[in-house]
Amino acid sequence: MLRIGLVQMTSSDVVNDNLSYIEQQVAQLASQGAQLIVTPENATLFASHIQYQQNAEPLNVGPIQQRFALLAKQHQVYLLLGSLPIRRTTGITSTSILFGPQGEWLADYDKLHLFDVDVADQHRCYRESSLFCAGQRVVVANTGLANLGLSICYDLRFATLYSELRRKGAQILLVPAAFTAVTGQAHWELLLRARAIETQCWVVAVGQTGQHAGGRQTWGHSMVINPWGEITAALGREADNLLVDIDLRSLQTIRQNMPVLEHTRFHHQFIEKKNPL
Repeated sequence: MLRIGLVQMTSSDVVNDNLSYIEQQVAQLASQGAQLIVTPENATLFASHIQYQQNAEPLNVGPIQQRFALLAKQHQVYLLLGSLPIRRTTGITSTSILFGPQGEWLADYDKLHLFDVDVADQHRCYRESSLFCAGQRVVVANTGLANLGLSICYDLRFATLYSELRRKGAQILLVPAAFTAVTGQAHWELLLRARAIETQCWVVAVGQTGQHAGGRQTWGHSMVINPWGEITAALGREADNLLVDIDLRSLQTIRQNMPVLEHTRFHHQFIEKKNPL
């Protein structure tokens, strides 16, 4: 049995406030036996593109990452930083980072699909590509707990990514997100359940919620879904945490009884391309 903690947030444009909230939630969840704790997209900063540029850190360097590493070590947990801006030689990426219980870096994943979408809300026009560079890698983190397939928010709409994560051995799909209130109400649960059913993986989806700087509104409703597509636990629209026990044996049973990976007639390989930037 694996105990997972979810931290649903209303992140602001003040980094220290967000980090303080995360530290409180991680301490509470770890005291209740959480082994893996997941935070949402934009966990450390929910702000303008200018502020993302100003606060971007090189990978494995900088006070925000150091604080997360120390937090994981202090509580002896696996800790996913849902996303923060990372400064690379090719530009800035929106990146998830997984830390181990000794505070060590275990994996990082750059968001593959950028949210360049028009939405019928107050913000209306979303153009992540005006700041961020798209990622180039599919990442499965092989930990002592489970094989974790990494993704971020808008990735959820691209089933091929999750098929590739499953092919690479993922058992649990992690989906830190900041779904808008409009798109979240329409599609969040449906897409999460579909990804669980298609891949026969557990899905752990952790969202931003509420009103943010600049008029952004996010959906919340963080949830855990089993490989049969059933919601085993969920939050509403308040900032909160959630503790869930999952049994990986159920995953193996479902896969053995319905071996869809063996039955598929569509075989593909993700081609890594050089970043044109």
